[in-house]
Amino acid sequence: MERKARILGLVLLVLAITGLAWATEENAPKLALATAAKPTNQYEDPLHYTLGPDDVIEITVMRHPEFSGVYPVNMEGKVQYKFVGDMDVTGLTKKELEQKIKEIISAYVLTPDVNITILEYKSKVIYVLGEVGAPGKYYMRSESVPVREAVVQAGLPTLAAAMRRCRLITPDKKNHAKTTSVDLYSILYGGNLKYNIDMHPGDVLYVPATVMAKIMRVISPVTAPVSEAAGGKTSTTSILTKAAY
Repeated sequence: MERKARILGLVLLVLAITGLAWATEENAPKLALATAAKPTNQYEDPLHYTLGPDDVIEITVMRHPEFSGVYPVNMEGKVQYKFVGDMDVTGLTKKELEQKIKEIISAYVLTPDVNITILEYKSKVIYVLGEVGAPGKYYMRSESVPVREAVVQAGLPTLAAAMRRCRLITPDKKNHAKTTSVDLYSILYGGNLKYNIDMHPGDVLYVPATVMAKIMRVISPVTAPVSEAAGGKTSTTSILTKAAY
């Protein structure tokens, strides 16, 4: 009888632990998003940003609306500019394009005052995937984006994230990939910026889940009904957060 009681107690303990972990895993993304800093602006550097396909620009020539307008950059990296036709803008910064347009319209306008505004940044993308608040594709507003800024923009890691085991995947033109280890915990919470490397167009930052989180996702459909009946659905973060270190 005593042996049965011990076995029953052990079973209930296991169910309670798995129930707690399951509850934590279920709420981890919500908890992370609730405490995450919400960036008001994307990381950007419009002065050094180089134009490419799918960007949208506004050309303003002071006192000459006939030379002004909004222009999308086509897949060939060109815009259909008045009086010129196809004008290649690929790889040009705002200042370089302003100078190019000044030279073009100087035959029609005396000392033209040209200003370029980038309305939509869509030619360069990075990807932040895995255990972050909002995984997906992000358009760049600069030539590169530090890992920290990319993760903040993606909603910060969830509580299920293995922050010390992240990977930055950089593709090349031969369809090969270079993988670099990234310690997000040291970057975000340790203040160690030597790991805050730059992401470039096409790069993928992958934030994996902890081993415990993976286990909970497998067994939670089985243990959830039992743990709920036992009142085991209690909010806790200790299991997943300890597994991230």
